[in-house]
Amino acid sequence: MSDRGWLTRNVRVLSAVSFLQDAASELLYPLLPIYLTAVLGAPPSVVGAIEGAAEGAASLTKLAVGPLGDRFAKRPLIATGYGMAALGKVIIAVAAAWPGVLAGRVVDRLGKGIRGAPRDALLIEGIDSSLRGRVFGFHRTMDTLGAVVGPLLGLAGYELLGQRIPPLLYIAIVPAVLSVLLVFLVREQRRPGPRPPRQPIFRGLRELPRRYWRVTALLVGFGVVNFPDALLLLRLNEIGFGVVGVILAYVGYNLVYALGSFPAGVLADRLPRSAVFGFGLLFFAIGYIGLGLTTNAVAAWMLIGAYGLFTACTDGVGKAWISSLVGSDRQASAQGVFQGASGLAVLVAGLWAGLLWGADGRLPLLVSGVVGGCFAAVLLLPWLFRRAR
Repeated sequence: MSDRGWLTRNVRVLSAVSFLQDAASELLYPLLPIYLTAVLGAPPSVVGAIEGAAEGAASLTKLAVGPLGDRFAKRPLIATGYGMAALGKVIIAVAAAWPGVLAGRVVDRLGKGIRGAPRDALLIEGIDSSLRGRVFGFHRTMDTLGAVVGPLLGLAGYELLGQRIPPLLYIAIVPAVLSVLLVFLVREQRRPGPRPPRQPIFRGLRELPRRYWRVTALLVGFGVVNFPDALLLLRLNEIGFGVVGVILAYVGYNLVYALGSFPAGVLADRLPRSAVFGFGLLFFAIGYIGLGLTTNAVAAWMLIGAYGLFTACTDGVGKAWISSLVGSDRQASAQGVFQGASGLAVLVAGLWAGLLWGADGRLPLLVSGVVGGCFAAVLLLPWLFRRAR
């Protein structure tokens, strides 16, 4: 397959689907805590509980759905996942109290859990392993551009609509529904030959190779110190960023993430993916340690950029790395376990970081930054020694 052969119909369509869905989700994300507390009267503890329940539901669903994507057709699972995400946004828009928002967020994230692994398996269907870095990099770029457009639309709408949040909740439904309709343009290859005999759905997990489990354990172990982005936004607020400043910083982070994802994917097709991931962890250490030490707004902007490079070098690259460790018949299972376990690890990170946050969050940031630097060394030093020989 030529270098240009990786940009298949499915890659283009699924990338457009992710762009629209992420624009809808990220239009709401920075405004939802304000809506919950200022409009619906929920205490701050409810905001954390809602996000924790939503992300926990997504992670557990990924673990369960991955094997289904290897046994059944993937497109119906993908359409169901994006459909549930759209339904969740409708529930949030009509909610009159915070339990309704909780229900909407859980339905939305359940949809994310259902669609993730089958979508990522279908993205690379028929594409050589040597080109998968750029496939996932391109998809991450399009997905994250939605995370750039969404908050900007939300901020513009917030000002144009008299700083009223409820109308924006309905606006977010439009791109979410469009993303569901686009899924029907996806094509899935029929499996050749007779259908495999029926067997327990999770039996295939035992057939995943040891090298897969070693890499997954390493990456999930790092996830325990990679706490949710909401805490980094809280740190920016503590440094002196106002509401608009925090939203713009979040947009800036996503812009760096989007612009860096495809080049990182191309690099991961030329260098060992472990090395590119290790460079990402180096940026993670710089961002976390720097944000833990600085009180300067200009320095904070630069460090948020470094954090964007971390995500660019690890998100799509990690998926490409995992995909290269298993055969074509176990792609959804492999991605589901990896992504689900990684999500649960981030939840654990959020819990311990929240408990240690204190007055300004410096301690958990420094602890995570140092540990992230150690993980970077584990991945980068063997590669550097091989190059030095």
